[in-house]
Amino acid sequence: MARGGGKAGSLKDKLDGNELDLSLCDLSEVPVRELAALPKATILDLSCNNLISLPSDFCSLMHLVKLDLSKNRLQQLPLDFGRLVNLQHLDLLNNRLVTLPVSFAQLKNLKWLDLKDNPLDPVLAKVAGDCLDEKQCKQAAVRVLQHMKVIQSEQDQERQRKLQAEREMEKKREAEQRAREAQERELRKREKAEEKERRRREYDAQRAAKQEMEKKTKKETVQTRKPASSSRPPQPPRHKHSWSRSVLRVLLLVLLCILCTLAVCKLTELQHQPLCISVNTLYEDVVAAVQNHKSLQNLLHQNSQQ
Repeated sequence: MARGGGKAGSLKDKLDGNELDLSLCDLSEVPVRELAALPKATILDLSCNNLISLPSDFCSLMHLVKLDLSKNRLQQLPLDFGRLVNLQHLDLLNNRLVTLPVSFAQLKNLKWLDLKDNPLDPVLAKVAGDCLDEKQCKQAAVRVLQHMKVIQSEQDQERQRKLQAEREMEKKREAEQRAREAQERELRKREKAEEKERRRREYDAQRAAKQEMEKKTKKETVQTRKPASSSRPPQPPRHKHSWSRSVLRVLLLVLLCILCTLAVCKLTELQHQPLCISVNTLYEDVVAAVQNHKSLQNLLHQNSQQ
């Protein structure tokens, strides 16, 4: 029990049937635990106390059907006030309420509502209207519930729009991330290709330089060896040398045969044979021609000296 519990006494003593009257008890807090132990108390009167706020567990008192919170100093109601789904009659006269929680729209059984003498938001005040008689209070309950349902629907739609926007933003971020990753992969691929091409050009350049160096070295070697080779007498080809020797051998053999034939025809008894006679005649002609050639040379020589 809160401050002033001595005046309130035992809650059971104040229970009259299903009605529990805790008004004018100078309460600054609501004894929720004790009230929860009295589920029969469906009508609760907390008017004319010093309540500034209601605890969050107050909304667990779902057995309440009629609730009187008038003439307190309540500045706001719990956000989950709509859990009191069995509430039919609600008196909030003369408090400090500016607005109502969105969950108020869940009070589907609310039939009576009094919001007079509160610094309500102008829109809410206009919707609630006056509560000067039973009819006006019932109309206030209907209008306020409809108004709060509209606000709840708008907030749900706004929440859905934000959720959808967040999802789209997340998809956009994922798409951008995928695009960045694709660009990075493409960049790495291009860099790899460029690096491969660079290495290939370097390899080709080194190979060309090596070949050029080999050609230059070979050329210098040939130029270095050329004078030495030019100082030597030209060697006849092997096949020409072999051919000359063969011709010489044939000539020598022919000359030998001629000499042998001449000797036979001069020195043997065959000199009277027709063949030898021809050979001897040919020999004598040759000798005469040689002598005449020598005489001619001598004559020319003498004339030249004169």
